[in-house]
Amino acid sequence: MLSCIPRGFGSGIDEGQAGGAELNGRRAFMKMVGGTAAGASLTGALSAPESAVNDVTARYDVDRRFANFDAAYYGAMTRTVAATYRGHGEWVNRNNALFLRSALPGPSRDERLQQSTDSVASLIGARTDEVALCGGGTEALYGLIVNYRLLKAGEAIITADVDYDEMQHAMAYLASCRDAQHVRIAIPEPSTTANILAAYEKALRETPRARLLLLTHVSNRSGLVLPIREIAAMARKRNVDVILDSAQSVGLLPVDVDNLGIDFMGFSLHKWVAAPLGTGALYIRRGRLGDISPWLGNHIHKNDDIRARVPTGTVDFAARLTIPAAISEHRSLGQARKLKILAAKREHWTSGVRSLPGVELVHSEEPGICAVIGAFRLPGQKSWDQARGAQQRFLEKHQVLVVAKQGLASGPVLRVTPALFNTSDELDRLVDAIRTERAMFT
Repeated sequence: MLSCIPRGFGSGIDEGQAGGAELNGRRAFMKMVGGTAAGASLTGALSAPESAVNDVTARYDVDRRFANFDAAYYGAMTRTVAATYRGHGEWVNRNNALFLRSALPGPSRDERLQQSTDSVASLIGARTDEVALCGGGTEALYGLIVNYRLLKAGEAIITADVDYDEMQHAMAYLASCRDAQHVRIAIPEPSTTANILAAYEKALRETPRARLLLLTHVSNRSGLVLPIREIAAMARKRNVDVILDSAQSVGLLPVDVDNLGIDFMGFSLHKWVAAPLGTGALYIRRGRLGDISPWLGNHIHKNDDIRARVPTGTVDFAARLTIPAAISEHRSLGQARKLKILAAKREHWTSGVRSLPGVELVHSEEPGICAVIGAFRLPGQKSWDQARGAQQRFLEKHQVLVVAKQGLASGPVLRVTPALFNTSDELDRLVDAIRTERAMFT
């Protein structure tokens, strides 16, 4: 049965429009991929035609000596986007300070960058004045979290074990600066929609002075997809604000800020959108800008300008000018097509190791709450040092990159994130490596 089609697929923006029609979650996805909502086999419903997969794979120029399964860190640019980036780099270098100081004839520097902001806003269903470009999801979320104005002494913030480390650190810093309580929760495993919602409902009920909740749309550790809309509504009823980490969902899943019902969001563009490294954005809903202080007292931009909420130093302007090309390429590939191909790759490797005694796949079996990111543990693997040792063994002995990740309450894992450029042979190398190293800790 299909187990990894993200919940609410299609509830955001169609790949060719700024405001696509809402689809009916899993059933709509199954219709798009040619299956049925019940009884469809994974191989039948998710396996993309080999010609289609080869066509997508051919768009990339990557080092094939290694089977690289770390797309959750950096989504490689296609050849087309990489060429556009190089072209922008040459143009910026040739015009240097003339461009930076808007001394060239024609559009100013900020007018040229506005095209990038507009394209990002259209991607998430936002207004252009609700979006500011920045250096990535971490930078965006730091700006939202540490500059959140409404938290007072004696109130509380809430984070979970599926949240990204640095964002948990930022929340802890905010709590310590405001003399607030930091409540940490663990998401149950195996996860289900019911027990996820119960965990957050319990945390909110038992923390009556909660003011701010960090939510992660897709966990970078295990690929778990949280039911954001339901949790955000639950928080809103208790007057608790949500800051959403969408670093692993924008470009992978349809993301629409109105549909999700959130006011603050930070995300990367160099992961699943596959823009150049060091690109991302933050979102602040119109009417909420005043609840986020300017970045370190930023007065380069006026207080009513969202750009005052991000660092204002000299950046890689060529990377930011390339964002529209990356989003265009993302849309040309198609949101549904991308997810279909990636889900098939995830099923390829998981089906190859699922029956191996002692190998633990760390993901939910409930349809709709896992994404393309997956994780596993070898038999007997319990410690962080063991996970790191396994990562090194896979790389040196098998030329396969999997990533040791810690932070889940259940213990460290080895994360696997297929990319669009991964081939069937590379996926088979991963399966063979897991089979070979199954006894590493026993």
